[in-house]
Amino acid sequence: MEIFRAGSAPSARGPADWFTGQVRIDPLFNTAAPDRVQGATVTFEPGARTAWHTHPLGQTLIVTAGRGRVQRDGGPVEEVRPGDVVWFAPGERHWHGASAKTAMTHIALQEVQDGKVVDWLEHVTDADYAG
Repeated sequence: MEIFRAGSAPSARGPADWFTGQVRIDPLFNTAAPDRVQGATVTFEPGARTAWHTHPLGQTLIVTAGRGRVQRDGGPVEEVRPGDVVWFAPGERHWHGASAKTAMTHIALQEVQDGKVVDWLEHVTDADYAG
C-alpha cells in the first residue's frame, strides 16, 4: 500500500506551450514502472484552456468544480459541470478548459504507453473556444 498525501507534491503553473490562460496543476499521483496510471487535479481560471492534444491510451476527466468546456475534433463545444465525467478515446484530438466567466477544476486520469501520456499540438484559437 502507498498513500499519496494531499499537498505532498508542489503545485505547478501550466506551461504556456500547453495552455492558454492561467492554469494550476496539482499532482495526485504519478506513475513509476510498472504502474501506468497518473492523475492530477487541474484548475483553469475563466477562459483558460489546454492546447489541442491526444493521449495514446485515452483520458478521463472528472469535473469537480465550476463550469467548463470540452471539444473533440470535429464535434461541438460541450459544457461540463461538477459530477460530469468525460472520456476521450485513445488518439482522439481534443481540448478542455474553463468557461469564459467561471473557473473549472477537474481530475485528469491518463495512462502511460511507452513512456508517453500526451502529444501536445497547436493552441486552441479564440474562435474554436467560442464554438
